[in-house]
Amino acid sequence: MANVRNLKKDINYVLGDIIEAVYIWESANPEKDRKKSEAIIDEAIATFDELIEKVNARDVENHKTHFKGIASELESKGRAMIEKINAL
Repeated sequence: MANVRNLKKDINYVLGDIIEAVYIWESANPEKDRKKSEAIIDEAIATFDELIEKVNARDVENHKTHFKGIASELESKGRAMIEKINAL
C-alpha cells in the first residue's frame, strides 16, 4: 500500500467500475426487472461510504494493518458484487 490517496483511488475505481457494469447490463437488458441491479448499485454506494469512512478514521493504532484490512475488504466485497452482476 503506497499511501492513503492510492487506496481512496482504488476504492473509487473499483466501485465505480461495478456501478458502470450494472448500467451496461441494464442497457443491454431493458426488458428485465431492474430491482436486483438497483440493489447492487445501492450496495456499491453504501460500501463506498463505509470504506471511505474507515480510511478517514483518525483513531487507528496500526495504520499499515488498518489499511491492508480495508484493501482486503474492498477486494472481497467487490468480488461479491461482481458475482451478483454475473448472476443477473
